[in-house]
Amino acid sequence: MSDDSNLIERFLEMLVAETGASQHTLSAYRTDLEQASMIAGGRLSSADRETLKKLPAHWRKLQNSTVARKSSSLRRFFGFLVEEGFRESDPSDALPKPALVRSLPKTLSHAEIALLFELIAEGLGREPVKSSVVRLSAILELLYGSGLRASELVGLQQSSITSDKPYLIIKGKGGKERLVPISQQARAAVHRWNEHVDPKEKWLFPSRTGHISRIRLFQIIREHAVKAGINPAKISPHVLRHAFATHLLEGGADLRALQTLLGHSDISTTQIYTHIDSARLVELVNKRHPLSQVNLAR
Repeated sequence: MSDDSNLIERFLEMLVAETGASQHTLSAYRTDLEQASMIAGGRLSSADRETLKKLPAHWRKLQNSTVARKSSSLRRFFGFLVEEGFRESDPSDALPKPALVRSLPKTLSHAEIALLFELIAEGLGREPVKSSVVRLSAILELLYGSGLRASELVGLQQSSITSDKPYLIIKGKGGKERLVPISQQARAAVHRWNEHVDPKEKWLFPSRTGHISRIRLFQIIREHAVKAGINPAKISPHVLRHAFATHLLEGGADLRALQTLLGHSDISTTQIYTHIDSARLVELVNKRHPLSQVNLAR
């Protein structure tokens, strides 16, 4: 298997694990990446900006939406390569960016989040408490309570979270570090889980071969959703991250703070969440803007 083929397969596995991508979505990504690899002579994963600039010449007869999808597939692929350490730089800024309306991210309601945590509370209240429930409690508190990416969560070391520090230093996409606040509930959940993990273990969520995989994390989340009575197709680690962002915005967080918490390098990536809570934003302008307090009628 060539480097491109191997890395494309690993990328597709990541999509399943983090976002629960459908077979249709995976097929589209596979087609886009394999076609680009063929054009690049089987060296797509190591391509530079000049190579990528040549790709649009092969897309001239395609619709704007198809060009946008292909560019998006490649940008996400190169982002994955950088994040996983397969290459140092991301050349995908050389690709075209056709203007299209972005779809809203999937999220969960407050009621659905409550169902997930209520089921965990029930499990923690039973004696003896199962270690799987304690682990799940820590996982959900970190995903929904801090908005971690799946890759960031599974890569946490035991030393990452201490009782005296209310934050994490996360190394996210492209090796960029960011400070992530950790709630008291999350720290308590992690502390409970630490008691079930061998102190000699490096990883917070260990497995037989290192740390748990993103695919296993995805399975754990979906299994819990089924038990909580939530459609498993609605949930993934990425959806919990979206719920974290959406509910923070609903609670009054400003966009810049949200951008920092999510680790977005570009504010435009964060702005997609403003569409979800547009009603609250309209109400905010109507009630809080200085002119709303002034009677301009003559």
